[in-house]
Amino acid sequence: MIPTDPLAIKKVSKMIRYIAVSEGISYILLLFVAMPLKYFGGIPQPVKYTGWIHGLLFILFINAIMLGFFRLKWSFKQITWAFIASLLPFGTFILDKQMKKAEDLMI
Repeated sequence: MIPTDPLAIKKVSKMIRYIAVSEGISYILLLFVAMPLKYFGGIPQPVKYTGWIHGLLFILFINAIMLGFFRLKWSFKQITWAFIASLLPFGTFILDKQMKKAEDLMI
């Protein structure tokens, strides 16, 4: 069932935003903390655990993008942007800001 109530739509959007930010944080930690520790400090363990967490959050984010398509009626352009944002450092934070602005216009 597709929500038509603005509050239900806003709730779905907020959930996607939380997932996006979590995925973005894990990506930043992987790139700027765990990878330097592995390659410059010779400590590979942080990459193993941070990479595992980031992988799970990335899969969750891809599912959230599909939720945006089905529940929020996102266009192909919006889905593509969300996917590209997940590949760019800090991209999901920009996506979050854009989604927050759209949420604020809902009510």
